[in-house]
Amino acid sequence: MPYADKKDKKAHDKKYGKKTKSLRVLRNKARRKALREGRASKGDDTHVDHKVPLSKGGGNGDGNTRVVKAETNMKKYNKTTGTA
Repeated sequence: MPYADKKDKKAHDKKYGKKTKSLRVLRNKARRKALREGRASKGDDTHVDHKVPLSKGGGNGDGNTRVVKAETNMKKYNKTTGTA
C-alpha cells in the first residue's frame, strides 16, 4: 500500500485529485491504439497529441488524436486549437 493509512490517501486525493491517474491511463490507451493501427511505432520519437486536451474534456476519438513529433507536442502543453 503506497500510503501509510487511509488518512494519507484521502489528503493526497484532496490535494491532487484522482484525475491525474485516469488521464495517464487515457493517454496510454491512445498510444496503444496508435501503435495497433500503425500510425506510430516504438522508439520513433513521437507522441499521440490530443487536439482538445484530455484535461479540458477532450476524448480519445479518431477526430481528436494525431501522431506528432515529441518536441512539437511538448511545446503545445494543454492549449486548445485556436486559443491563446
